[in-house]
Amino acid sequence: MKCDVITIFPEIFHAYLDEGILKRAIQKKILEVKAHNLRDYAKDKHRTVDDYPYGGGAGMVMKPEPFFAAVETLCPDRTQRRVILLSPAGKKFDQDMAAELSGEKRHLIFLCGRYEAIDERVRIALADDEISIGDYILTGGELPALVIIDAVVRLIHGVLGDERSAEEDSFSSGILDYPHFTRPAVFMDMAVPEVLLSGNHREISLWRRKEALRRTIKRRPELLEKGILSDEDHTLLSEIKGE
Repeated sequence: MKCDVITIFPEIFHAYLDEGILKRAIQKKILEVKAHNLRDYAKDKHRTVDDYPYGGGAGMVMKPEPFFAAVETLCPDRTQRRVILLSPAGKKFDQDMAAELSGEKRHLIFLCGRYEAIDERVRIALADDEISIGDYILTGGELPALVIIDAVVRLIHGVLGDERSAEEDSFSSGILDYPHFTRPAVFMDMAVPEVLLSGNHREISLWRRKEALRRTIKRRPELLEKGILSDEDHTLLSEIKGE
C-alpha cells in the first residue's frame, strides 16, 4: 500500500512511522508512507498556504492551489488515487471503513488541514472521501491521518505477526474484544479465570465469546443492534441477562 500525506508539518510523522508495526510493514515493503510539505507546492516566494477568508470571520483559510498542485504531482492519474480529506464534517471512521480501505489497491493521499479551514473547492473537486475520526476538534489533520493509516495497515496480510490478532480485535466481529490475561496467574489477589488455565479449548472459546458479549452489553450496547449474532450468541446473551 502506498500512502502520501500532505501537511505543513511533515516532521510529525517521522517518530510514529519509525516504531513498531508500521516500521516493520515499511521494512517489509508492504507499506510506503511519505509526508510532504504543502509549502513546497505553493507558487509564491513566501511559500504561502493560507489567506484571509472571503466574507470576513476569524482565522485563516488554507488555499486550494497548493493542495491541487501536490496531488497532481504525486499522482496525476485520478483512476489510480484515492484522495482523503481529514475533516470533522466527514463520515465517521470505523472498523468497516478500515477494512474497506485495507483492500484499496490505489494510491491513498491524505490532506491535512490546519488553521480555520481548507478552501471548500478542495472538498468539491479534489477529495474523493471526507473522513472524521470523531465528534471533536483537533488542531490539524495529522493525527487523524496517522489513526487511519494505523487502523488500515494492520489489516493488510503480512503486517501482523499473527493474522488472528486482527480477526479477534474489538469491532472486527461486530462487538468488543474479550478480556485478556497473562502471567502471573495471581496478581494483587486478583486471579486469572480458571477456565483460561484449564486447557479446554472449547470452554475457553465459549468463555471468551460470552465475556465479549458481556463487555459489549455493558459498554457499547448499540453494537449488538447492528451486529450479526449466531444462535449460540443469543443463548449466551440469555445466560448473561439471567445472571
